[in-house]
Amino acid sequence: MEPERGLPPARPEHNIAMWGPPGSGKTTFLAALHIALNRRQDGWKVVGANGPSTDALIRLTGSLATQGHFPAATRGIERYRWYLVGAAERAKRFALRRRPPQDVRIGLDLLDPSGELFDQEHSGYAGVHGELVDNLVNSRGIVFLFDPVREFEDGDAFDYLHGVLSQLANRMLESPEFADGMLPHHVAVCITKFDEIRVMETAEKLRLVTVDPDDPLGFPKVEEEDARDLFRALCGVSATGNAELVHNTLIQYFRPERVRFFVTSAVGFYVDPRVGRFDRDDYQNLLPEAESSKAVRVRGTIHPINVVEPLLWLGRSLAAAHRAAPAARAAGTGR
Repeated sequence: MEPERGLPPARPEHNIAMWGPPGSGKTTFLAALHIALNRRQDGWKVVGANGPSTDALIRLTGSLATQGHFPAATRGIERYRWYLVGAAERAKRFALRRRPPQDVRIGLDLLDPSGELFDQEHSGYAGVHGELVDNLVNSRGIVFLFDPVREFEDGDAFDYLHGVLSQLANRMLESPEFADGMLPHHVAVCITKFDEIRVMETAEKLRLVTVDPDDPLGFPKVEEEDARDLFRALCGVSATGNAELVHNTLIQYFRPERVRFFVTSAVGFYVDPRVGRFDRDDYQNLLPEAESSKAVRVRGTIHPINVVEPLLWLGRSLAAAHRAAPAARAAGTGR
């Protein structure tokens, strides 16, 4: 999309691609990110890079936060670009004069085709697939959404992941960054729908659920070091039995130290305003619109879980990799 009239936006320091199968909740994740950053009040914000992306951000956030509805399913292709903007941390020692801090801008790219359109081109590098791979080639950070409920019902995560990564590796085959046979990206794998009963119960059975004593709402959580174990367990209930190959594929294409898992929820858990804390016997924040309908609505206030952390981890990791690149090249590693 063309930039808006006026001054051109500053070039982002890094680009992150939001990626996941059709229907995995990419636009919902974006709306939840906007809400979560607003709750944190730590200076970070999501800003549209152009008019259509700004309009989409307003619409998606309003639908989720104010109306209690999830964004409508994608029809055709949606292309959006946003910036994650925050203040840079600058050392004060040896400063001869104070200068206003420059902001940090991380580009967020989303190409979201409908499921029908994506399936039509699933077998070849063309159209939608080509544009998606272009996004990944131009990014060094990836947010990959894994919907365990969708995987339980459809079991198509491996087919989707393997096809796109095969094309990405082909595109980067001659790049010096692919010299060791591994793609150069950092990948945040977001396990969505932690608020869903089946996901929550799986985490509890594995004894992976903890509570931060400083959290006034007492929400359960899964620590980052345990998220990979939950991911593997959830892959074991795939409709096709192929989900276990998702983890193996990620490690096959990306350096293990550059893949991190996060347990997330766009809407979070329900909190009864009369109680003011998480209630294990009443935590579902989604209700069906009607008994015979699959559509759901948000029951109470939205408390996104772990949607900011993956992006901030990616931002820090990409910055560290960028600083280390000159020394690595000098040492002849190519990393």
